[in-house]
Amino acid sequence: MKAALVVLLGLFPASLLAGDKEDSLRSRYVQRFPDKFFLWPVVKQRNLFFDISPKNDRAKVLNYRPNNSFGVGMGFYLFEVAVEVTTAIPLNEKSRITYGESDVRDLQANFLGKNWGGDVYNQNYKGFYVADPNKLVTTDEEYARRPDIEMVNTGINGIYIINHEKFSLRSAYNYSERQLKSGGSFVVTGTLNNLRLRSDSSILGSRYRDFFPDGGSFDEMRYTTFSLAPGYTFSLVYRSFFLNTSLAMGPAHHWVYYKPAGAPERYDITINTYADIRMALGYNSQRFFAGMSYITQSRDIRFDDIRFTSNSSVFKILAGYRFREVGILKKRAIDLVPVDITH
Repeated sequence: MKAALVVLLGLFPASLLAGDKEDSLRSRYVQRFPDKFFLWPVVKQRNLFFDISPKNDRAKVLNYRPNNSFGVGMGFYLFEVAVEVTTAIPLNEKSRITYGESDVRDLQANFLGKNWGGDVYNQNYKGFYVADPNKLVTTDEEYARRPDIEMVNTGINGIYIINHEKFSLRSAYNYSERQLKSGGSFVVTGTLNNLRLRSDSSILGSRYRDFFPDGGSFDEMRYTTFSLAPGYTFSLVYRSFFLNTSLAMGPAHHWVYYKPAGAPERYDITINTYADIRMALGYNSQRFFAGMSYITQSRDIRFDDIRFTSNSSVFKILAGYRFREVGILKKRAIDLVPVDITH
């Protein structure tokens, strides 16, 4: 895998999104750190993968996974904007031999405010290996390697926190705030994305195509998804320790194009499901913070007699410290942008 430099921008503070007014009710539940800047080392893995199975037989599921390494780097929260810079850890030779090698370009920018947040992304993964958990085919090779499969995922996600007066999602995922009491909120999430999948031959390959119904042996597909999904998020707080879980699930409208191997291209419109799942646990005190988080978005699509499920995820571990701001560090990002007013 090529080493890549990834810059994560955003995690915009509430002061940029909703003004500087302090809510007296919110201050009893959520602590802000307007006079601090933060530094933290971070270990992160982004992933894009998919599963294929017959529509009515999950026992024949095939898991397509990239051989994707972790990234390590540093993050800082300065001028009330957070930035993380990571670089990929090179894969060892044993991993390449077992799973093959994936060419990964994964760029994402996100923001998380007091009551809403979102992210935009472009993921381009080429090279997958196939896991066969139910051993449909007995072979000396544990995994079938598919360097010819390419998957591109582009889109935007959003989340709206309804009870932002008593709940902070930022306290669990970017530590720019601190949840003082256990609490939760109903949320609404949304997504608009386009996914493209193609290969030089059938996605199933000659090894597995006989286990799937006619029409399942395709070599190209793409779809556009639009979804709004309601959900709930809750943080359990004990002293400075916390555990957050979030789940949003709802219907998704998919516009699907696919090309069965050796057959004319086909179009379909289907309504299936979209899920946004977030989990985080850690320690968040006045100065020191540490924790891990996992965020995944899943889209389930069914066409002909095939069930196709794609997932994009981010796993992160970090630990950091808050320092008191001095001098120019007391400014916000918006204060550093020159304004020219012409009368």
